[in-house]
Amino acid sequence: MRRPPSSFASLTISLSCPNSTQDQTMLLSRSYGAWLVLFLLISLAFIAPSMSQLDYPWAAKKRHMREKVRKMFYHAYENYMKHAFPHDELKPLTKSFTDSLSELGNLKLQHLPRNYNGSALTLIESLSSLVIMGNNTEFERAVTWLSENLTFNIDARINLFECNIRVLGGLISAHVLATDSTNRLVQGCYKNQLLNLADDLGRRFLPAFDTPTGLPYAWVNLKYGVMEDETPETSTSGCGSLILEMGALSRLTGDPRYESAALRALRKLWSMRSSLNLLGTTLDVTTGEWIEYSSGIGAGVDSFYEYLCKAYILFGKEDYWRMFHSAYLAVQKYFRHGPCTHAHNEKQHIGNLQVFKPFGLVYRQVLVGDIGAANSSHREFFYVWKKFGVIPERYLLDHQMLHPTEKYYPLRPELAESTFYLYQATKDPWYIQVGESIVNSLNLYTKVKGGFASVRDVTTMQLEDHQHSFFLAETCKYLYLLFDDSFLVDRNYIFTTEGHPLPILSSWHERLPEAYIPTNWTYAKSEQQTRRASAMSRQVCPAIALRSGYGVQQVESACHIPDSRADHRCFSDEECGIDSSTCRRRSCSMAGYCGLWIQ
Repeated sequence: MRRPPSSFASLTISLSCPNSTQDQTMLLSRSYGAWLVLFLLISLAFIAPSMSQLDYPWAAKKRHMREKVRKMFYHAYENYMKHAFPHDELKPLTKSFTDSLSELGNLKLQHLPRNYNGSALTLIESLSSLVIMGNNTEFERAVTWLSENLTFNIDARINLFECNIRVLGGLISAHVLATDSTNRLVQGCYKNQLLNLADDLGRRFLPAFDTPTGLPYAWVNLKYGVMEDETPETSTSGCGSLILEMGALSRLTGDPRYESAALRALRKLWSMRSSLNLLGTTLDVTTGEWIEYSSGIGAGVDSFYEYLCKAYILFGKEDYWRMFHSAYLAVQKYFRHGPCTHAHNEKQHIGNLQVFKPFGLVYRQVLVGDIGAANSSHREFFYVWKKFGVIPERYLLDHQMLHPTEKYYPLRPELAESTFYLYQATKDPWYIQVGESIVNSLNLYTKVKGGFASVRDVTTMQLEDHQHSFFLAETCKYLYLLFDDSFLVDRNYIFTTEGHPLPILSSWHERLPEAYIPTNWTYAKSEQQTRRASAMSRQVCPAIALRSGYGVQQVESACHIPDSRADHRCFSDEECGIDSSTCRRRSCSMAGYCGLWIQ
């Protein structure tokens, strides 16, 4: 948090002798004033720590906003429990329900199970939010109900990706929180019931991976496995964003099948990248061929990049970092044009002027320390939010206009999430104001008597009868953490793409790296002390050893590529690398040296 400058300058007291009574009076007055100021300075020395910790104006604002977010969460949660539970999601306008988890894979509703009452999707998604907001009683009540009532032995065709990030991730995260001794939850009555449910669900996922390529089908029937006439088409995210949840399930159960299946799919997908290190959007899981060659960082691809970085943090496997590093550089080179990001056609290698919604780029930039770029992207998105009151699903940044068909806002969390990450990285109170604006807009435009409704058209603010479960799992959670991060104090968590916290444990690492990035920071170890540093804050390349009073530190940057020659001499731009602190490509000057020269 930024602190105001001291109100007092240095204090000087004259020691010259007075020449008159008037001088004595004046000196006495000055001395009295000087001692008063000195007394105040000494007093402030004792008071200052508590005042600086509070940073009162912002502390009061954060407490106020935290309570507003808490009320938002419970307005959504209580309406769900009253009008929709145990079905999947709430329809707030009609105060009814939708079983979206199974309906998503049955658009004609021809394969829905009889007497199906849903899978309590929103309750599962709310578990970690309840813990973060301190409601242990409701958490225990929810765990008890799920333990006694939830079953996955149902004839329902579900989307593997959605069920993985929402249900499997929610159960695993809640199990970790329930067994964390520091939380003191579910005392005496919890016997790993959530983990058992997650294990059962994971086994029902495995038939989807039984393909010639190891790439999983997008759809699987929870009771009967893959349907005979199942479509082989899936997305990059759909088969490349399973490793966090399935890897964690393997670590918790000791069954390696889950992580092995997800890792095999991830490696196969990576092997399908182009010479530019880019991946397409959709593919055939039986042939391993691309169906849609257009690449981007929007829907269908975004969580693939996210999970490469987070898998490295969670499991410490160097393969994940190498894949992410190559993919991140390709994104920087081919997609980023200022704060805008463009689609790229892999097959024809031509640009596409349509700009996708790259919110995920912001928190990935924060994770790797690219704070300047993250801030620039974030401000563009917040500009769009202020323009409409909420943010549309897609927006053409190049033309400053709405996408003609995707004008809706389904209560997505990405702007709140990016704001939370940037505030954690910078402690700039401007992000608190951004969060306040988001909260006020959500209450103004989307809050109804029966919960929070999605926006069908941001130009008219016409509402849609759907409260997505991720509103409670992510949107409210990240806003709450923005204003009160006490849950994260002295703890290391990585959040899944659905906002479910997983612990960073050395026991989960095959080899704990010397330096890793649990948030924005690289922790550089030395013999005497571990100090916090980042490539952005130190403005150095990872190849440079920093000498300080604490020993020698190696500071790592995600995007750094060294120049071809150690003396930085060059004959062409191709001999220059990528700068570690700005992630900008260096160029060769007329004098023959690589640098960040003005073009």
